[in-house]
This record gives sequence, C-alpha cells and structure tokens, in this order.
Amino acid sequence: MRFSRLLSAAAFAVAVNGADIGSCPGYKASKVVHSGATITANLNLADPACDVYGKDLDNLRLLVEYQTDSRLHIKIYDAAQQVYQVPASVLDPPKGTTIGSAGGSALEFQMVENPFSFSVVRADNKEVIFNTAGTPLIFESQYLRLRTSLPDNPNLYGLGEDTDPFRLNTTEYTRTLWSRDAYEIPVGTNLYGNHPIYVEHRQTSDKTHGVYLHNSNGMDIKINNTKATGQYLEYNTIGGVIDLYFLAGPGPLEVAQQYSEVVGKSAMMPYWGLGLHQCKYGYQDYIEISEVVLNYSLAKIPLETMWTDIDYMDGRKVFTLDPLRFPLQKMREFVHYLHHHNQHYIVMVDPAVAYQDYDAFNNGIKAGAFLKRSDGSIYQGVVWPGVTAFPDWFAPGTQGYWNYEFDTFFSADSGIDIDALWIDMNEASNFCVYPCTNATDFAVKNGFPPKPPPLRTDWEPLPGFPKDFQPPKHSRLFRRQTGSPMQGLPGRDLINPQYTINNTAGSLSNHTINTDLIHANGLAEYDVHNLYGTMMSSASREALLSRRPSVRPMVITRSTFAGAGAKVGHWLGDNSATWHDYRISIAQIIAFSGIFQVPMVGADVCGYAQNTTETLCARWAMLGAFYPFYRNHAASDVIGHEFYRWPSVTEAAQIAIKARYQLLDYFYTAMQKQSVDGTPSLNAMWFLYPNDLQTLAIDTQFFFGPSILVSPVTEENSTSVTIYLPNDLFYDFFTRKAVRGTGSTLTLTNVGFTQIPVHIRGGTVLPLRIDGASTISDLRKLDFELVIAPGEDGKASGSLYLDDGESLVQTGTSMIQFRYEKGVLSVDGTFGYMTHLSVERVTLLDARGGEARSIGVEKVLRGPFSVKI
Repeated sequence: MRFSRLLSAAAFAVAVNGADIGSCPGYKASKVVHSGATITANLNLADPACDVYGKDLDNLRLLVEYQTDSRLHIKIYDAAQQVYQVPASVLDPPKGTTIGSAGGSALEFQMVENPFSFSVVRADNKEVIFNTAGTPLIFESQYLRLRTSLPDNPNLYGLGEDTDPFRLNTTEYTRTLWSRDAYEIPVGTNLYGNHPIYVEHRQTSDKTHGVYLHNSNGMDIKINNTKATGQYLEYNTIGGVIDLYFLAGPGPLEVAQQYSEVVGKSAMMPYWGLGLHQCKYGYQDYIEISEVVLNYSLAKIPLETMWTDIDYMDGRKVFTLDPLRFPLQKMREFVHYLHHHNQHYIVMVDPAVAYQDYDAFNNGIKAGAFLKRSDGSIYQGVVWPGVTAFPDWFAPGTQGYWNYEFDTFFSADSGIDIDALWIDMNEASNFCVYPCTNATDFAVKNGFPPKPPPLRTDWEPLPGFPKDFQPPKHSRLFRRQTGSPMQGLPGRDLINPQYTINNTAGSLSNHTINTDLIHANGLAEYDVHNLYGTMMSSASREALLSRRPSVRPMVITRSTFAGAGAKVGHWLGDNSATWHDYRISIAQIIAFSGIFQVPMVGADVCGYAQNTTETLCARWAMLGAFYPFYRNHAASDVIGHEFYRWPSVTEAAQIAIKARYQLLDYFYTAMQKQSVDGTPSLNAMWFLYPNDLQTLAIDTQFFFGPSILVSPVTEENSTSVTIYLPNDLFYDFFTRKAVRGTGSTLTLTNVGFTQIPVHIRGGTVLPLRIDGASTISDLRKLDFELVIAPGEDGKASGSLYLDDGESLVQTGTSMIQFRYEKGVLSVDGTFGYMTHLSVERVTLLDARGGEARSIGVEKVLRGPFSVKI
C-alpha cells in the first residue's frame, strides 16, 4: 500500500484565506516569435487580477528552447526580471540550443494563446507528457501555481527528500520542499533536502520522461485525482519563476543521463571512502575513539575510517578542541596512528559559529562572513554551542574565511589532519523558536552548550597505541553498553506569506534562520533558504581543496539541493533504529543515486535514534554493505552498536564487508560511469526492467551497480523473504548457482541473520578482488578474479575502471572491457593506469545449474588478452 497523507479536498481547490483561486484569470499570449529552435512570447493577464496570495504580475515573458534532441526548456518569468531566480553561482543549468530547429527534437512544445496554456508532446507517438490546459497559470509576487494533467494512477518517482515509498502516492498527496532539521525523518514530512524533479513512466507507451523545476523557493507539490479535476500534479511555490526542463528519455537510464546534463555530473569520491566508517555521538574522549578502533581490529572487522561527532569540540564551538578530552597532542598522535595503519579520520563541522570571543568568531567578523540583521548587527540563533552566528555564503569574504579556518585548524603540520569532512545542521538548523528575540536567554534556559561528560580517571590498555595512551591496568574487549535583477520583488512579506506551505516545523522561520534576513549580495533568505546546505557544501569542498589541491575532497552533508552530487555525498540524516527506517532506506538510496544524481549516499547503519536490537543491527550491517556510503552511527543517548558488540553482528559484518570489498572495483567502475555520463550506480529494479510492470512499485530490492541484485530480509525476526525475479537468468552471488527468474515472486527460506540474498544478473562479467582485506590499502594490492555469468544467449560482458583512487586529476586511467562469447573471454579497452595487478583466475558459472569452472590465467592488466575456457 502506498503511503497517503490525507488532506481535505478543499485544500486542493481553495486558497487558505478563503478566496476561490479558480476565479483567477490566467494569461493570454501575444507577439509569438519562432526562431529556429527557440520560441518567445509575451504573456499578459487575460482579465482583472485576482491577487489571491499576493499581487498578480501582468507582464510576463515566455521562453522555449529546444536545447538538445532530448531536452526541452520552458521558462516563464517577469519581463522586468526583478523576481528572484536561482543564482547561477549556485547552479547554472544549460542555456541556449544545440540543434538547428525544433524538428530535431524528441519533444514538441504546443501552445494555446488565449487562455494561455501549453503542453509537451512526444514527437514520435504524440503522447502528451505535460498539459496545463484547464487550470489557469497564477504568477503572483509570492505565489506561483502551475498544474499539469496526468493519466490516472501514474507511475511517479522523485520530488525528494522524503521517507515515503519510492513510487509516489497519487491521491490527496502533498510533497513539501523546505529544508528542515527533521529528527527521526518522519514519514510524510519535509526533510533536509530539496530535489524538484519527478520521473514518470507511462505503461501505455513503455516510455519514461523527467521534469525538473529549477526553483529554490519553498513549495508544495500536490498530486491528486478527483471527479472534477481528473489526475493532476500541481506546483505551488511561494516565489521564484517557472523554469522547467523536460527530459525525453525514452528510458529511465536515459532520463538519469539527461538530468545529469542539467544539474552537473557527480563528483568522484576517493576509493577509500567506499570502506567501512564508524561514528557515534557521545564518544567521551580520545581514549574511547581509540578503544573503538582497537576493538574493530581485535574483532577482525575491517574499519577504514573513524569519525568523531561534535564531542571533540571545546563547548561545541567549531574549529576548537576540548583541551581535556580531545587535547591537540593526543589527537595528532591518534590521527598519526590511523594513518600509519592505512586508516582515515573524519570530523564534523557545523555552519553555526559560537557568538563568543574566540578566533573563529572574531575572524568571521573581520571577514564580514556572518549574516546580519537590517540594522547591521549580527543575526543570533542558538545551536549546540549556545548563541551562534551563521555564515553568509554569499558574502565575498566568506570563502576566504572558511578556507583559513580549515587551513589552520586542520593543518597537517600543527592541527587535526583530517582526510575528509562531515557537515551537519546546514538546513540551517536553529534550536531557538521563532522569533527568537533573546537568543542568550533561550540558550541558558535550554542548557546550551550541554555539559561535557566527566573526565576519565582510568581506562583499559590500548595495545599498539602510543605510551601516553596507556593506563596501568589489564586489557579487555569492550562489550555492549547503554532589488537588483532577479533578486526578488520589493514589498513582500518575507516571514508570513499568504500562501502557507505545509512545513512541518510551522512558520518558515521556525527552527531555522529568519527568512527576512538579506544576504550580502541582496538576496533574501526567504528565497535562498533551500540553498544554504548546498552552498556550505560547495564552500567546504573548496576549503578541502585549499588544504590539498591535488586530492579528491570527500564531503558528506545533510542538506542538499539539486546538483549537490557534483560536489558532495549525502547521508540520510537522523534516522531511527526501526525496521521501517531500515526498509525505507532502500527507496532513499535509489532516489538519491538514480534520480537526484547524488550517488555517494547511505543511511546510518543500525539506526541513529532509539536503541537497536541485535537482529536489526545484523540485518542492517549486511544491507548497509550495499549502500555506496557505509557508516555505522548512533546518537549519544542510545546503546552503542558498533559491529563488534554482538557475535552475530560481528559475523554478519565480516561476511558482508568481504563481499563488498570484493565487489568494490565493480562498483567503483559504476560510480565512475555515473560521474561521466549520469548512468545510475544504484538502480531501482524497474530502471533495468522498465517494460516489466511488476517492477514499478518494488522498493525493497535494488541493483548495486548494473548487475548485482540485492534482496534483503525486511521483516523483524523473519528468516524468509519473498523476492521478485524478472524473466531473466540470475546466479546466487554466494553459491554461484543459477536461478531462473520467471517474472514472478520467489520465497527464500532459512535466510539466517548473517545472510543476505544477492544475485548476479545473467550476461555479466564481474571483476572481483580475489579476497577481502582489512583495509582499502591492502585490498588494492590484491589481484582479480573474473566471474562470467552467461546470459540466456550464452554471452556476457562487463567493465573495470582503474585509477590511483585519490588524485583529483589522474595521470593515467584504464577502462577495460570484458566480453565472453563461444567459450572465449576477450579483454580489451584502454590501459593508461600502470599497474602490476593481474587477473589471477577466470570462473565460468553454469547456466544449467551445474558447478562453476575456474582456471588460472595470471594475466597482467596492462594490455589486451583473451582466454579460451
């Protein structure tokens, strides 16, 4: 059953102030000019204004661009260009055309001049994919409405961030886009990020298209079907312009590729970033994080990266260290220990800077880096350190300020030599309830900053760590414990617009930065609120590059906007240790990777809030091994759930991590392809089987890369799972036995808590590392096994991308192609990466269910070769 958040029918038809928006006049077009692949027109009100949620704008412009053979751009904006538009400095989608005429496009723009409406139609079969007829366009100073009719019960996906089912509900449903700090990621609410793109698959034509609205203002997107209106999707925004990009597909993979051309290709992450990460809010001191690293080693669970939450800070102030619990010298020794063992270290940085007399705050004042009120005073909110200031990412001095703080605090020579970065609270979150007239009083009354934990007086020995980390007692393994152009019209109500979006936090400014603040470049926070997190992401990526210009930066952020994947990765926020959040994480990761073009994505494994259970954590350790971003993380007030705390979880993690690490080059290849052409590295089942109607609603199975089908057990305490296998040939990844899919469900029984069903899609040549390893550094020294999983035609193919795993600009790369046909494996491609790695063996799986056959080959991956099997 698809989730339905019930709203009254009146909410979909009548303005909240009682005015009937059906009486609004709409527009009429004039001076229509066709010029090659471009159409322009004037739009003017057809009758007297209705001014239902603001002032109707009478003088609009229409621009239609047939940009490519598969992308159509439609923009409606005010003639004076005073209405706010998304700054090009944040995201600059394509402009202009690359084809000579409209006749070269897969899509057609059709228009009715009076009353103005438009539709987008497929050129080949005349299928209408977007049609505004019957509902007048409303374009007001603080409200836009645009509605398209749709077929009944459409297959719609996207419009995140959310924790609703992957396929959207289509009756009485509202998706609200307005960034907020969304603890425990409630169903049916607006969350941390904003991605106003939807993808629709039409069963009648077996074709898929996408629609992206380039608008950062708060909005409600309503989807409904009534007798009076029929099926529709309706945009209701509190500002901005209508700036639509239509993506023709015709398949879901093509839509993904086309969207990547609009918002940018995803950034490549360092290879080591695909290893296992460990964090917990509430680690007491440098001793405890050292114990965690040691315990992972003793438990023989490969830990790649240790993280520290805001616990390391002095009074929760960014760019500081707690001198008693995380002293500089001890932290430098700790990081040196990790690096000496080929492991990595990451800490959190929040945007809010403590409003106190210390370097980071004083430097920000000198740089003019903080948001200010209209009287020139620095705006004050309340976050973890108490009263805080917030960086103004549009201010000219902010990037230099941010770079300097990173260069000094994270100095390899004198500071904390982090390897990557975690940024949080960047919606932006503000604990102080609007209007927050006395931030100091609120902070004091609510206990910010919180008291630090007590100082440690004794601890267990830490074998292998420096002498000054050691106490005088015995060792044990820890166990489980408890104005200007496009800057916005003047005279708007920037706090309480007449149209009220369905923001779960309440008013626009509640628990965030006041929306009437004006940035240094003249933009109102009202318009750019949804960009705050993605701007912090960009600034932080640049700050990491300032430290290490030649190394790929890895930034993991909470708040995102369209195009964020070109700079950063995303963790899915403060989830809970529930089976629902375990299950819904699958829909979330395939949406971010497959639709939103943010491929480095994952949920907090075993759950952040609430106490987990051994069985849930064991299942999640295995599912998480197939997230691109794989991190165990927990809140401060819950039991620790590091993977070594239960024997079954330890075993599950060991099995899953070995499989992940063996598959890592295969998946790294998929991520590289996404960074080049937008092909998703994670796939919903229907992405690869779009003509199989049974796959359209499946969101508890997914493809890790193009060929590995993951089908976890999803019910509490169950050891069985019913999965769907399309009409195709598959092979069990662990047993390597053939399984014939018949386009029906299959119930797998006796699936233990240290098992996860994983299948290889037939027709695949799978490059695997010959074994697992304790670190990524050791893994990259291992040779390969090529596993041939023939399709029904007896053929198979695959690819392998090789580079040094961390350089921003590679001096040499290899893209190797594998093809198997008629008993011969051919290896070809480009071989620019100088390596001593070999294909140690080739294994041919038996499509008839027999035993696999392996042969040793010992072929170095520096040139073409072939193997007869």
